[in-house]
Amino acid sequence: MAESTLPSDSSGSSKAPTPQAESPLEANEATGGARPTAQRSWLTLRTIALAPLALILLVLAYYVLGMIWLHRIDDDIEFGQPSSAPEGASVTVALAADLIEREAVSNRWLSNDPVFMPGYLLDNAPNFQQGMLTALFRFTSELRDEIARTRGSSSEDPDAKEAAGFLSYSPFVWIYNPDVSWWTPTAPSEKQYEQGMIALRRYNDRLANGEARFEARADNLQTLIDRVTSDIGGVSASISRHIEEHSTNLLDFQADNLFYANKGRLYAYYLLMRAMREDFADVIAERSLGNAWRLTLKSLEQAATLQPWVVTNGSPEAQFRPSHLSAQGFYLLRARTQLKEISNILLK
Repeated sequence: MAESTLPSDSSGSSKAPTPQAESPLEANEATGGARPTAQRSWLTLRTIALAPLALILLVLAYYVLGMIWLHRIDDDIEFGQPSSAPEGASVTVALAADLIEREAVSNRWLSNDPVFMPGYLLDNAPNFQQGMLTALFRFTSELRDEIARTRGSSSEDPDAKEAAGFLSYSPFVWIYNPDVSWWTPTAPSEKQYEQGMIALRRYNDRLANGEARFEARADNLQTLIDRVTSDIGGVSASISRHIEEHSTNLLDFQADNLFYANKGRLYAYYLLMRAMREDFADVIAERSLGNAWRLTLKSLEQAATLQPWVVTNGSPEAQFRPSHLSAQGFYLLRARTQLKEISNILLK
């Protein structure tokens, strides 16, 4: 029988073969891959645990960065100079249309942003825009009711009427409005204001071509000044009431809303009054209103350009906590007094 032979060393003795060491892969297979499986499980659990945090941080970044991007308080007092009005058209009407375009077309209209948009969390900029809209509606209403009519005529100018109608639209309507329809989208606020802008420019084009009227008479100017004075009086009353009711509060989260709504209104009135000085230049010169008009514009400008870092509503006699509403109210009341003086002169 053949005998198996073993390799011998130099001394002639036999030596058993040395077993080969297992590779890491073989060792892992031999143990069933327990360690990598546990590691993968731990990584999966960590990913699941961190996912909500990552989502929260992403949503937070979306809102914060979006708010920073959208927040804009544009109180440029040089806006509208030089005028875009065609030759023979109204400078005030052109200014109103340009201001609507800036706020509702070029910039984002913020008051109707739904909850899933960053603008929903803003308050100062939307209130500023709403304040401007109020002043523009007051002017277009007066344009429709008096200035664009021939004396004694009962017919309204169609474009002036259309502009006033569009500017009376609620500032809070998004593309979905259940008050209008549960199933179909509706025109948002900014689209309505854009149509008002188009109507004002159409009126101005007709005016430049001699197809519309702009009655720049003393009685129309006096009526318009009275309308502005009355509106400013309402603003003054709201400031006074808010100071009385909330000046003792440590934190007043409504003071800035009121402040910026007033600021937007006064800013628009400043621009409109500056433009009216050109449209009613003959009346202003005839009644020697130049100096009174200049002082009124200065008061409106000072009220409109106040912009503190943080709006506080301290007591008027507070030493360390200012009352920005009181400061705004001071310039506002001065402008109101000067407007009354202009109205009285126009009555004579």
